[in-house]
Amino acid sequence: MLVGIKNYRTVWMEGSSVFLIEQNLLPFEFRIIQADDTHECCQAIRTMKVRGAGAIGAMAGFAMALAFIKAPQKNRHTFILSAREEIEATRPTARNLFYAVEKVFAAGLRSVDEAVQMAQWVADKDAKDSRMIGVYGNELIKNGFRIETHCNAGWLAFVDYGTALSPVYAAHKEGKNIFVYVDETRPRNQGARLTAWELYNAGIPHVIIPDNAGAHLMSQGKIDLMITGADRIAKNGDVANKIGTLEKAIVAKEYGVPFYVAAPVSTFDFTCEDGKDITIEERSEDEVLYQEGPDADGRMHRIRVCSPGSHAENPAFDVTPAKYITGIITEKGIIKPTKESISKLALSSEYA
Repeated sequence: MLVGIKNYRTVWMEGSSVFLIEQNLLPFEFRIIQADDTHECCQAIRTMKVRGAGAIGAMAGFAMALAFIKAPQKNRHTFILSAREEIEATRPTARNLFYAVEKVFAAGLRSVDEAVQMAQWVADKDAKDSRMIGVYGNELIKNGFRIETHCNAGWLAFVDYGTALSPVYAAHKEGKNIFVYVDETRPRNQGARLTAWELYNAGIPHVIIPDNAGAHLMSQGKIDLMITGADRIAKNGDVANKIGTLEKAIVAKEYGVPFYVAAPVSTFDFTCEDGKDITIEERSEDEVLYQEGPDADGRMHRIRVCSPGSHAENPAFDVTPAKYITGIITEKGIIKPTKESISKLALSSEYA
């Protein structure tokens, strides 16, 4: 995606180093950072320097490849298995992470070169799949549509293009007059900080709204379509996504607003029967209790914004039952969130 005059991917590998956009600094500072081993890659995932299902998957694949590159001859297999365990422990909800590790690990058992090639294939396929999601999702967007999003499922959340925002970019490129309502997405404000930054750079009209304003806007008939991303999709169509997605889906159903989930097939977990089997990540209470931003001189500060002495609970995701979802936009087309449709998808997929 274009930033200034240069095209960037969210994460990429050169030689035995991985480069990534430090997303915690956005939108106030654009900085590329470097990870030179598996542990540094894991730290980048854990601390959300890289975040979003596809970008996490690509980073995990590169991290697994680095383990094969860096593994010593003595106790080599133990080193690689330990690296795999560390990678898989970083973010438990996102399916793309586990898929990428599985693919690269299997390739690496054949040779180091194959591990690197597979990691690059995972990243390239993520970008290609995201572009195709935009092609299919654009068919849902009519001229004049007002679209609501939640969290960030744009190009920053994937290697390029994104999922929920990919149809928005395709519609804008086609010349459709569209407007985007951007949920702020507490507690980390990925909507207010990342989605809004992406849309601003792309020249797409938008406004940031409080997370609890969506129901009001839908009740006023101001939302024509809602699109979110996904971190894991079960066999029955239940979807795990950023916390707050479930509320949006329930309200959308009440007011007759089409609610679509955009995700590549790599996000589907064909071994997971339903949403009750999806592990929900619990993150630090500090994300709720504190906020960070720059002062007038551009210096970053972290301040407490909640009652001193109080604690917080911070589930990072929730599960939206399939009954609230109109459809799932994939790189293979738009499907219904049903066992039958997902079973057919699995039969034609290399991810099953």
